[in-house]
Amino acid sequence: MTEQPSKFQIFRAATAPTLEQTDVLRYEGVTPEIAAGLEIARKGGIGEGSFAKILINVPGFSLAYAWHKSDFPLPLHSHDVDCCYLVIAGEMRVGAETLGQGDGMFVPAGSAYTFFTGEAGVEFVEFRHANSWNIVFKQKSLAAWEKIAARADARRESWKTEPQPLGFVEPVS
Repeated sequence: MTEQPSKFQIFRAATAPTLEQTDVLRYEGVTPEIAAGLEIARKGGIGEGSFAKILINVPGFSLAYAWHKSDFPLPLHSHDVDCCYLVIAGEMRVGAETLGQGDGMFVPAGSAYTFFTGEAGVEFVEFRHANSWNIVFKQKSLAAWEKIAARADARRESWKTEPQPLGFVEPVS
């Protein structure tokens, strides 16, 4: 299949598909233990603490928007392509560093990472020089997944009414 040349395009956040409406993310390396852990986290409400849209996905380039709410328990994971994050509102803590509006990070392909969201959560955009990528979870034990689920469950009710720090991309109801 021949790749079509890129052409000028406008994209709008309001009409961009959610991550779930696209096929850009591939789950790989899901063992029975990780599958069980993901189910535990889902039942704990982890899905209510995160929202993402794929703003544009053209040959060789993608731009995604994400909002992770306060105290979101992001599982340790990696991807098979490089990614550059730009914080547009709120904050995230990566190791000993706190990143706020205008700050960012570059995560090379294959690097395992996580971050912790601030009191107001974090909104960011992700730049990738790829049209699809994998996610490989590194949490192996059910105890680790149960801890993630417990954190999500503790925040579940407050997440329902939590305002976005910037809010230029509205979540789909």
